[in-house]
Amino acid sequence: MTNINLLKHVIYLLFFISCFITKPSDASRGGIAIYWGQNGNEGNLSATCATGRYAYVNVAFLVKFGNGQTPELNLAGHCNPAANTCTHFGSQVKDCQSRGIKVMLSLGGGIGNYSIGSREDAKVVTDYLWNNFLGGKSSSRPLGDAVLDGIDFNIELGSPQHWDDLARSLSKLSHRGRKVYLTGAPQCPFPDRLMGSALNTRRFDYVWIQFYNNPPCSYSSGNTQNLFDSWNKWTTSITAQKIFLGLPAAPEASGSGYIPPDVLTSQILPTLKKSRKYGGVMLWSKFWDDKNGYSSSILASV
Repeated sequence: MTNINLLKHVIYLLFFISCFITKPSDASRGGIAIYWGQNGNEGNLSATCATGRYAYVNVAFLVKFGNGQTPELNLAGHCNPAANTCTHFGSQVKDCQSRGIKVMLSLGGGIGNYSIGSREDAKVVTDYLWNNFLGGKSSSRPLGDAVLDGIDFNIELGSPQHWDDLARSLSKLSHRGRKVYLTGAPQCPFPDRLMGSALNTRRFDYVWIQFYNNPPCSYSSGNTQNLFDSWNKWTTSITAQKIFLGLPAAPEASGSGYIPPDVLTSQILPTLKKSRKYGGVMLWSKFWDDKNGYSSSILASV
């Protein structure tokens, strides 16, 4: 065999091998989810999505709903839903979606008055969400005619009852044509006291666990083991397409659990990426991310 023919065979062989090799970094690449809406100084939705750093945006929060209450959206200093001044964000939701970013409405939060009183109440709340934020029709859609991609459960108050009924009811909306994503942000102690039953329905697409404000299952200076143990428990115990590491985007954003970017990228993410359920990182919140530049520091490693 001549040297030229040998070289051709080597080139063909290398090409053949390359077709079957997937780079580990591509296989485990995740995205960043961000909570937006609770500080008027964090920029608008379009600006948030234009950064190119986020794959998911949770519009936070619907703070009042259920048990016959008139639902109430709270977007802090951004606008006043009661005065119908939030509808201009509809075009910005569409702008985000045109960039391939999924936009969810987040239910709950740390302040407010919300609960689901029964299975029937879950259906009433589902109808409200469908008609006012998803694919239905209403004369009073708070964010205009934008159709959000899904609903995020950020249940931090009240009773654990009937959140599973709401998850099942919402999941049926996907049968109407367009996929309605279900996401959730449980606390890291397992099982979550309020959302455990909902997560057990196996209807959730993405779960971004809050690994902060809970020292027994989150990072503390020099100690990664508590976090790893909790991550392993969650990833082997619940059914979801992807599971995310939820973190504060700055030390001031939470009482505990902040992870310096260099520690996250060198000591923690390489281990988490070994899980096939790894989806990326969730950050609280856009305001604190702007202050600290956290997502910019970690994006290449997520």
